[in-house]
Amino acid sequence: MLAVLVATLPATAIEQSQTTQKVSTSEVTTASEDDFVLGVYGNANEDDTIDMRDLTYVKLIFFGKKTDTELADAKYDGKINPLDFIQIKLIIVGKEKELTVVDDAGRIVTVKKPITRIIALSLYPAEAIRMFGEKDKVVGVYHYLKKQPVYFPELSKLSSVRGYPWDYEAILSLEPDLVVTWKYHIDELEEKLAGIPAVGLCFYKPDTFVGALKKLGYILDAEDSVENYLGTYHDKYIGLVKDRTMGLPAENRPKVYVEGSKSYKTYGAGSGADLYTKIAGARNIFSDLSGYPEVDPEEVMVRNPDVIIKYLSRYYKYDVGYEADDLSTMKEIWGRL
Repeated sequence: MLAVLVATLPATAIEQSQTTQKVSTSEVTTASEDDFVLGVYGNANEDDTIDMRDLTYVKLIFFGKKTDTELADAKYDGKINPLDFIQIKLIIVGKEKELTVVDDAGRIVTVKKPITRIIALSLYPAEAIRMFGEKDKVVGVYHYLKKQPVYFPELSKLSSVRGYPWDYEAILSLEPDLVVTWKYHIDELEEKLAGIPAVGLCFYKPDTFVGALKKLGYILDAEDSVENYLGTYHDKYIGLVKDRTMGLPAENRPKVYVEGSKSYKTYGAGSGADLYTKIAGARNIFSDLSGYPEVDPEEVMVRNPDVIIKYLSRYYKYDVGYEADDLSTMKEIWGRL
């Protein structure tokens, strides 16, 4: 029996005041959310946190007992010396005056601290900032957020800086200390906002979510909030699901077709939907394709999914989500599928 699910969700993508360079993310990250490298300078031993072990490690590098690592240069000044010892100590206690991170676009960005004025150019960092208890620092938002007053009652009242292409004059007029967005169009953003740090973070994929959350946590001195969320919710429940699905043979995994708001626009290998489908114990019927391909409807029939998941969004003019009381749109699309 074919199951059809119609879901609503946010639309996805679509120096020393700031020092920005490019770095290969493979140098400082790994593919697994369970075993990743925290992309923050000061993480000398390149694990998933910054603690006293990093201080010990960078001292051993300084004295020639350990090999230099990409993230050991905590001050990001091109050399390993006692200034890095001090910087790591300050990061641990949340007193550093600046912090250098590798964002999810592979850019090295140095931000001045403390951060008091933030613009969120995506729903995902806005959710994270609110979870950290830092929503009062947000001064401007992605325009789609303003369409969700039920889910974002306070943030939806803030100034809009539009969606892409963003209103750069509006962003500049709000005088932010930090702009947080996804990784797309980040180079254009950097060019238009010279001197204002912009960090691209990917919260919508399971293989980058934890790293993005931790990096933003370090930027906002909210490490305790991050660890509390990961320990009491994310790791607990995602771990439970994985424990129950990781050993399932292919024949026991239902075949799933995931469709975006546009008809026959699906999610291939490496997409967030594809990765979450695997975690849930299912098989994405178009995992042999990459990215976000548009597929032939006849091919969907040939691959014969057991479950169809259709994403809808108010961004694409559907009357759905927390603000919708009339279910007729959902029912009509469900019937069409």
